[in-house]
This record gives sequence, C-alpha cells and structure tokens, in this order.
Amino acid sequence: MKKLIFLLAIAAVSLQANAQKLADKDVPSTVKTSFTKLFPKATEVKWKKEDGNFEAGFDLNKIEQSVLFDANGKMLESEVEIDVKKLPEAAHTYMKKNYPNNPIKEAAKITAANGTVTYEAELKGKDVIFDAKGNFIKETK
Repeated sequence: MKKLIFLLAIAAVSLQANAQKLADKDVPSTVKTSFTKLFPKATEVKWKKEDGNFEAGFDLNKIEQSVLFDANGKMLESEVEIDVKKLPEAAHTYMKKNYPNNPIKEAAKITAANGTVTYEAELKGKDVIFDAKGNFIKETK
C-alpha cells in the first residue's frame, strides 16, 4: 500500500511539472493576441504552460476545445472534442481488439498547424492516438 501511495505521489508531481496552470496575466501578449484573433467568441478560457508552450482550453459554441501556441504566438495545434462515434472505423476496431474492457471516455480531433489530422481516444489512465484513417500511432499516459 505504501508503494502505491508513493507511486501515485510521483505521478502527480510529474504531471504537475509538465503542465502548469497559468493566470491570464502570465501569458505573453503575443500569445493572447493570436488566440483572440483565432477564437474571438471563446468562453471560459483557461491557460496552461506545457513544455515551454502555451495551451488555452476553452468553450466555443458549447464545444470543448484547446489550442497550443509557442511563445511567439504561432499556433502549433488545435484540439476539438468530438462524439466517440465520430472516430474513424479503424480506430474503433483497434480499440475493441486491444482494450475490450476499457471503454472510451472522450474523443478528440487534433489538427496540427500544417493541417495533419490525428484522433485521440481517451481511456481511463491513457490516451490512444490514431492517424486520420484510424491507424494506431501511439499510446500516451
């Protein structure tokens, strides 16, 4: 039991180190300006700093979204929550085969700045990433 508590504490600390919540005043003006130009009607904006970049999580038309910027305000990627049913069929097939007892909690469509689309299936404790056709790319924790 002590080992489990210790491991959970280490995991919590490492997650905190990778993504830090930020007050609006701590976000560079170039990043906020870029965000406002791209998403002028966004509501409930919350900022995080992640690996030197700035992520804004927000609602737009009652849909959860996020966008990642570098420190100069260049958009790196955007993520939009989607219905799990909208994942590509190949992704569903992969999930049923490899995670039969771990249902998908949420799904998202991720678009990189260059237009490359990937999909994310969120499970308990991990995310599974697929390409635009639903082919498995990687698993992250």
